[in-house]
Amino acid sequence: MNIEFEQLIAIHNDEIKNMFCQISELIKDSVSVEIEEKLWAKLPSFYVGENFVRIIPFKDHLNIEAKEIITYKSELSGFKITPKGMLQIFLGQEIPQEILGKVFNKTLQLD
Repeated sequence: MNIEFEQLIAIHNDEIKNMFCQISELIKDSVSVEIEEKLWAKLPSFYVGENFVRIIPFKDHLNIEAKEIITYKSELSGFKITPKGMLQIFLGQEIPQEILGKVFNKTLQLD
């Protein structure tokens, strides 16, 4: 994991750290090209070209920003989607790995 990401996530509880790591790995596994990890406005971001996915950690949940979340909104009906189109996954909720894999793959495709 990117050292800046490690420092940022270190202040969070173990559950948030584990969720962050699982989702980070899922992002990396969703595409066959190299992903650039960097902070954008102090937010962990994963880039392929201009396309990105962001994971925003909070005390009791993670927000995931990816342009294709809205495409899969019906398949994510058990989760909250913010007015800005971010997916919220709260502690205790199972990570929808199959659907997120599709979201990340489509979001990070080079045009």
